[in-house]
Amino acid sequence: MTSRLRHTARPPPVEGVSCRHRTLRLRRGRVCVCVCVCVVMSATDWYAHKSLENGVFWIQERFYESGNRANIWLVRGSHQDVVIDAGLGLRSLPEYISAKGLLGDGAGRRKPVLAIGTHVHFDHSGGLHQFQQVGVHKAEVDALANGDNFETVTWLSDSEIVQDPSPGWTARRYRVKAVQPTHILQDGDVINLGDRQLTVLHLPGHSRGSICLHDRDNKVLFSGDVVYDGSMIDWLPYSAVGDYVRSCQRLVEMVEREEVELVMPGHYNTFGATRLQRLASSYISGAGTCHRVSTCALKSVASIALRASNCCPVRC
Repeated sequence: MTSRLRHTARPPPVEGVSCRHRTLRLRRGRVCVCVCVCVVMSATDWYAHKSLENGVFWIQERFYESGNRANIWLVRGSHQDVVIDAGLGLRSLPEYISAKGLLGDGAGRRKPVLAIGTHVHFDHSGGLHQFQQVGVHKAEVDALANGDNFETVTWLSDSEIVQDPSPGWTARRYRVKAVQPTHILQDGDVINLGDRQLTVLHLPGHSRGSICLHDRDNKVLFSGDVVYDGSMIDWLPYSAVGDYVRSCQRLVEMVEREEVELVMPGHYNTFGATRLQRLASSYISGAGTCHRVSTCALKSVASIALRASNCCPVRC
């Protein structure tokens, strides 16, 4: 698989923005009246995808323009398909992947779909409630089941959504919906897709329940927010610098054992083993006393802001 995939694969194309309103021209006698009718955006408009090789699809939310926009990965297996992270959940992800024919075995037979959150932060977990089978690490089961929008660090602005998914939508009303996970994951668990297996790696630091999924046979790592080609965030509630250092050490060891050739991260573009080692090593070397002190202060500010923005009930 990895020998044919470029390590700098680009995300799915985002096409031109379509109008969110439909104008109807009504003629009454000699008077022509224009009426603007708000239209709910369909799932097929909201998402875009790119087919990689060996049954992997890269899905993104077209109208969520932010550094927080998460990559959604669909991995097909002979007996089961897995969706890795589910975005904001503003439109139906299951409807999209079904409408685009991304499920099934080519003969019209549907397979079970398991949606896994690499962690419960809102940009990854918002759409998990749309699936019948949901898996997260045991450390974050309660947060998802209770719809804890403090631990999911829900922080969304109107400016990040460049097309309203439905009439009257506003970011201040957005919340991650509670869902009871059907699969409680732990380090070392193996998710059997039939012709491929994904091993759960618990790598906390960014959040307490952060995981990666490792396709050992193909040497592919679905890394969530544990590592991506950008600055690692370790100042959110339940982030922990010490845990992050140990997780990065584990990533370096995986590279040294030649267990990873391609990383499919939670944000931005894919990259290879050399870049993975550099990113992990850089975090380890930079996590000294000064970094820990500044991170602690930043975490306090972030926690206060998140408490304030998520303490009040949402008025629908």
